[in-house]
Amino acid sequence: MIDRTVLQIERLNEHHEREREHRYARRNRIRYIDELLNEFELLNLADEPDVPRELTGKVYRLVVEEEHPIVRRPLREVPIADWMDALYDLQDTLMLTVEDDID
Repeated sequence: MIDRTVLQIERLNEHHEREREHRYARRNRIRYIDELLNEFELLNLADEPDVPRELTGKVYRLVVEEEHPIVRRPLREVPIADWMDALYDLQDTLMLTVEDDID
């Protein structure tokens, strides 16, 4: 009886740890998107027409991973506002839901 209880507690702890890791990974991804959005906003404020190659690479990798439709467009033709919209789309899909907050 005690062995079964211990095993059940261990399983519950493992499950809870996996859920916690998943939440932290999602939060970290949201923070990363926030950082990218901030970089784009700074470009916007500076009236920069071109996106630096390094920033384009970071965002492109992210939108490819998430299979966002913007990846179908030629990179040079994507304006800053469209990159930002794509990042907001990705961020929206990652936002916590009520179910995620309930433990």
